[in-house]
Amino acid sequence: MAAEVDALVDTRGEALRERLARVETRLREIAAEAAPPLDRLAGETIAAGGKRLRPLLVLLAATDPPADDAGLIRAAVAVELVHSATLVHDDVLDAAALRRGRPTVWATAGRDGAIAAGDYLFARAFGELAANGRVDEVAVLSDASSALAHGELLQREDAFDAGVAIERYLWRCELKTARLFEAACRLGALESGGPAEELGLFGRRIGLAFQLLDDVLDVAGPVERTGKPRGTDLLDGTVTLPFIFARERDPSLRDARPATPEEAEAVCDRIAATGALDAARERALEIVADAKAGLPWPDPALELVADGVVARYA
Repeated sequence: MAAEVDALVDTRGEALRERLARVETRLREIAAEAAPPLDRLAGETIAAGGKRLRPLLVLLAATDPPADDAGLIRAAVAVELVHSATLVHDDVLDAAALRRGRPTVWATAGRDGAIAAGDYLFARAFGELAANGRVDEVAVLSDASSALAHGELLQREDAFDAGVAIERYLWRCELKTARLFEAACRLGALESGGPAEELGLFGRRIGLAFQLLDDVLDVAGPVERTGKPRGTDLLDGTVTLPFIFARERDPSLRDARPATPEEAEAVCDRIAATGALDAARERALEIVADAKAGLPWPDPALELVADGVVARYA
């Protein structure tokens, strides 16, 4: 995400790039500190990367970073470790062979190896944050982690239920995705003495929009862009907003239950033909607009991140 960081550095200064590099270094150190073979499995998870959006939000939500920013770096590292841990565990639940175009830990090390790697990353997240000596920060990350677990269970409960309501879907997305975005912004605000409530709400909103767009991309693809085959959610039985919108326009989709990747591709084409993808993107755009409008003051850097969430699908 070099281009995105360059744009953010223009608004926040070169110190942002330096902090991101320190976060990356610390993540690698934590992976390497594990005993074999956990060091390799954790290292592969960290190396798979992603855009590091959640730690970036921690840093950006610290609108007036303290001179001693070690606590801010630890908070950013902790949020990314929780995120990485949940991805590893999600891949176990989904029996997912690919993540971001690479073999998952589940695929290479099996169920036990993946569970152990996820547990290690999760434990180290709280160890890292505890070093800040702030109970309020630990409570923020703990609440978000509890919400993630709740959201995952709701998703399993709703599997293959073609009648899931929009409200239920949005609540599930808030728990499973948006609350960790909220926690990232809250932690940054707490480390810099900023408005944690307002910035936390901003994070929650863009996290919700992020999940909506992720679900759009699962239908739109292609694999070169998403790192996984089109229709992966359909094969898992995960009911998403594009499917909900599409079933309202084409009721015959309620009976669609693909069993192979080829069948999932065909259902994706049917969903796209209803215009549901554009409708879902419009909903995400509305949420992003609300997020930006709710900022306590105009912040070009945070607004850039919000716009980037929906720019992933054009």
